[in-house]
Amino acid sequence: MTTFTINSDRLWGRLMALAEITRPDLPWTRRSFSPEFDRGRDWLRQEFESVGLDVSLDTAGNMIGRLPGSAQKNRPLMVGSHSDTVPSGGRFDGTLGVLAGLEAIQTLRENGVTLEHDIELVDFLAEEPSEFGLSCIGSKAMAGMLQDSDLDLQDGTGRTLREAMRSIGAVPEQLDQARRAENSNAAYLELHIEQATRLKSANVEIGVVTDIAAIRRDNVRVLGQTDHAGATPMGLRKDALVTASQMIALTEELTEQANEDGAAIVATIGRLELSPNAANAVPGVVEFTLESRSGDDDKLRAHTEGLLRRFEEIASARRQKVEIQPISCGTAVKSAGAVMQAIETATRDAGLSSMPLSSGAGHDAAYAARLGPAGMLFITCQDGRSHTPEEWVDQPECAEGAQVLMGAMLELDKL
Repeated sequence: MTTFTINSDRLWGRLMALAEITRPDLPWTRRSFSPEFDRGRDWLRQEFESVGLDVSLDTAGNMIGRLPGSAQKNRPLMVGSHSDTVPSGGRFDGTLGVLAGLEAIQTLRENGVTLEHDIELVDFLAEEPSEFGLSCIGSKAMAGMLQDSDLDLQDGTGRTLREAMRSIGAVPEQLDQARRAENSNAAYLELHIEQATRLKSANVEIGVVTDIAAIRRDNVRVLGQTDHAGATPMGLRKDALVTASQMIALTEELTEQANEDGAAIVATIGRLELSPNAANAVPGVVEFTLESRSGDDDKLRAHTEGLLRRFEEIASARRQKVEIQPISCGTAVKSAGAVMQAIETATRDAGLSSMPLSSGAGHDAAYAARLGPAGMLFITCQDGRSHTPEEWVDQPECAEGAQVLMGAMLELDKL
């Protein structure tokens, strides 16, 4: 049982300090490959080094702080998350996992505890969906799942992912050097806010994550015809926006039906662009992203492919075309039993309650699981809000999560 506690004020101070490294016109925004992200990384490096970590950047752009263990075992105990945010994101998503890991390591050192395993604290590159249409870029690369073709993806300015990675110090031509082998980790732990209200509703402090849902993203481009909004009769129009609207409405309808049948699937269209985007022109082209998630790979595949077939039927019926381009498709990941048990034990030792939870959100842990036993713990967040400026967690809850994280590290060090 852990007999010492983390420094709650120190953890809180770091959380607030990193949050202030943001776009002043759009708090709390620290997008990957942005000047704010670079400044955040510089600050993190200083904090890592102040605790005695040996800090390096791998060729995929992951920042890694390493502390040697006493037994020099071959496989490290890895802890981490990410420091980038979505636009107008919150102050805790991702950053809590990195800074709680740092606080746990610092507390262990201050109390004279040296783990047998080496500890690696990782700030993974670009966990949030980036301007290149990809998420979890750093953890995918570490797991060997970032493809050469991904490096040619472009953002809205024409910059490639390859160029963006170079700008933050990565070496995309040498991704193989960042790749880790299967079972190269003794274990991986990640602390995160729940981003929902299940814990709060159950009056439970800690969620022990049982699985992470698969996420699939497809780009859909509807090709109609641009015409004058005043001179073109309604019956002669090929309005791409109306066609896309029917697809969007059908997505909600069929996904709700699938859930009534027990599929446990969510589908979202959160990005939409139209051209020419003028009040007096019939929209000729509409492009949107269909994102689907489920803890069941087979159900996710069947549901999404069924939706895309219906999109083609809608376009054809309206004398238009649709181009569908897959962006990414992950697989559902189960948490390792040993890691879940370590979290549960640490929760009891801290005098807190826990419950099993599945994660509908994606996390770097899903890719770290390819490197060895992996798991996550959740803490509550106010009203379940996340990916929004209103995202909030009280200081005591952050401290509780960090305390359990440290306890779980000690349990896993016994493996």
